[in-house]
Amino acid sequence: MIVVIAPEKDIENEILILHQLFEEGLEYYHLRKPEKDYEAHVSYLNQIDEKFHNRIVTHYFHELINEFNLRGIHFQEQKRRDALENGSEYFIGLNMMGKIMSSSFHEPEELENCDIEFDYHLLSPVFSSISKKGYEGRGFDVNTIDKTIIGMGGINVNTVEATLKLGFKGIGVLGGIWNAEHAVESFKKIKKRCNEKRLI
Repeated sequence: MIVVIAPEKDIENEILILHQLFEEGLEYYHLRKPEKDYEAHVSYLNQIDEKFHNRIVTHYFHELINEFNLRGIHFQEQKRRDALENGSEYFIGLNMMGKIMSSSFHEPEELENCDIEFDYHLLSPVFSSISKKGYEGRGFDVNTIDKTIIGMGGINVNTVEATLKLGFKGIGVLGGIWNAEHAVESFKKIKKRCNEKRLI
């Protein structure tokens, strides 16, 4: 399983590259644009071919799933604590039928002890981050945790095998795609390596 996280700030030809990634088989695209307001999120989604909307998971403005046929919603760590720990009221008015839900974690213990059933969990930083300078990897070993955990932080074609050995069921990639000289080629290499290691 490969999750590609959106670059925080828009980059040149981003939508074009994104369409190419979808064409190459990207199934999970996390729309994480903290500086965009609701209208900017709508504008961004309107630039993406509708046939790919069901591969997009939004981090912000969860109500977008009522307007677009998105794959689901993602909870940042603090959002999860604020919204979900208070029961099901958060979901009133959200059309969650057939949608997925994921969340970010930075401590394996908190992930393991979380009572909320997410479809998958992003845990970071596994290795030192490519996109965030000074974000040192912690080499989490999750072999003993019986949940679907996606490793993030420093993920590229060279760290796929090590991620698998640590017990992760998939990888989350940000800098390994968007900071690469050729984003689509980088994705294809990562996908090929994941296939070889049966991470897909």
